[in-house]
Amino acid sequence: MTQLATLAKEVDEDKVTPGVLGFIIFAVMALAVWGLMKSMNRHMSKVDFKEAPDPKADAGDAQDSTASGTAKSQRG
Repeated sequence: MTQLATLAKEVDEDKVTPGVLGFIIFAVMALAVWGLMKSMNRHMSKVDFKEAPDPKADAGDAQDSTASGTAKSQRG
C-alpha cells in the first residue's frame, strides 16, 4: 500500500496520458475495424451487379442523336 502512495506522489497533475487502458481500448477498436473491413471486402467480392439496359433510355438516346444529326445537317 505504501508503494502505491509513493507512486501517487510522482504523478504530474499537468500531464495527462491515456495509459495502458487507453492503449488496450485503441487496440481493440483497431482490431474491430480491421475485422469489419475484411468482412466487408469478402461480402463485396461476392456481389455481381450487372445493370440491365433501360429500353426507354436507349430509345431516348437514339431520338436525341437523330434530332441533333438533323439539326447539324440543317445548319451546314
